[in-house]
Amino acid sequence: MMQHDRPRLSYAVLDRLPSSVSRPDWRVPPPVGIVHFGPGAFHRAHQAAYVDTLLATDPTWGIAAVSLRSKGTVTDLAAQQGLYTLAVRDVESAHRIIGAHSAFLGPDDSAQIRALLAAPTTRLVTTTVTEKGYCLAPDGSLDFNHPDIAHDLAGAEVPRSVIGWIVAGLEARHAAGEAAFVVMPCDNLANNGAKLHAALIAYAGANDPYLAEWIAGEVRVPGTMVDSITPATDEALYGDVADVLGVVDRATVQREAFTQWVIEDLGTAAGAALASAGATLTDNVAGYEQAKLRVLNGSHSTLAYAGLLRGATSVAEAMQDAPLAAFVDAMIRDEILPTLPTVAGFDHDAYRCQILARFRNPAIVHRLDQIAGDGSQKLPYRLGDTLAWHRARGELPRRVIVALGCWVAFLMRRSRGGVTILDPAGAALAAAAADGDAAAVLARLVADGLGFDSALAGDGATMAAIATAADAAFAGAWDSLLA
Repeated sequence: MMQHDRPRLSYAVLDRLPSSVSRPDWRVPPPVGIVHFGPGAFHRAHQAAYVDTLLATDPTWGIAAVSLRSKGTVTDLAAQQGLYTLAVRDVESAHRIIGAHSAFLGPDDSAQIRALLAAPTTRLVTTTVTEKGYCLAPDGSLDFNHPDIAHDLAGAEVPRSVIGWIVAGLEARHAAGEAAFVVMPCDNLANNGAKLHAALIAYAGANDPYLAEWIAGEVRVPGTMVDSITPATDEALYGDVADVLGVVDRATVQREAFTQWVIEDLGTAAGAALASAGATLTDNVAGYEQAKLRVLNGSHSTLAYAGLLRGATSVAEAMQDAPLAAFVDAMIRDEILPTLPTVAGFDHDAYRCQILARFRNPAIVHRLDQIAGDGSQKLPYRLGDTLAWHRARGELPRRVIVALGCWVAFLMRRSRGGVTILDPAGAALAAAAADGDAAAVLARLVADGLGFDSALAGDGATMAAIATAADAAFAGAWDSLLA
């Protein structure tokens, strides 16, 4: 049967799905208890799956999906009453219908967004808006010069930034004498809870110091660490899911079997509820966070830039490149693991082995060009912090330097090949990499704080080493680089 001849996924067809497909017990969307900004694939594959588990025992935590930039995803969710398929791709694959979403709001739905944020029944606001969505300056503080922040603080009726929206919701709660909702960032941003909390206080303080004081004292913003490899959805996935289910699902997502959600324990009801669904509550999110950002994300970025330069297109394909796989393993073991703090019950070397096995999963096609995007935002946390740890001890971590050099070479290749660089600073990166040798390109990047701390300009040894590695990667001299 062709896809267009099949019915669309909805509550009405749940009972007709194959018995092998897991599905919710409820037959109407649950009431909203969570407002989520950024309902992309990762949120739907990760946090929403935990909430779906939670709803089986507490039906008051339904999610309102809010997309501030485009309405494509929320339109697809609304057409299916919020239902979609989570396809788990691993040694043993599985299909599960997620029924965690209850409301679907896009850029034109500002009144409904305001109402939900103000509603006392909304107890949690979560975000997956990528690192760039928090509108932070390089030092991690709120960037008051960011166009969206400037627009919102000028008194615009409809905020553009997630910071502006959250503060608007908190302002409504404060004015009504209602308790604040918990705010929980779920992006790969170091110390994300503290940074978001500080940004909310700074934003509110620009217009209302009393509101800022209330947010500082009453609003809980736990730090988190989230992890599950989630490749982009493509037409092949849509077709596979339609064949398995016998219905059309245009909101399906896929991920590996492994998933992890670590939440700072601030004594909130939201944290306790999510822990009952499998999340980990801890007083040391930083230990998990650093391991994930440096080991998984740092090696992911390394595979992306080196792998693309060497002709690979996916993580699993890059891991079949024996010299590159051995290089990444050695980088993790010898240069990244020594930088990590001790965390009770956390075996770092076992974590290394687990991550490399996840990367080799042939059922997951995680495209390197997807990982390569937004490098100027990601690399300071994924590789820059590891570099800084070693430089503080007078060490030059050769493999980390090669990885950073591969990013510079990647920019040079893209810029000089006329290929768009997908990054908030894409135009500036392309201009910096347009001509000259790697030393000249690197000097421009560092001077403008693009992916590198501007203080690196004073570290001649590191600058020279990264430039040398970048020139070699650009020229394809891999024997020496990956040795």
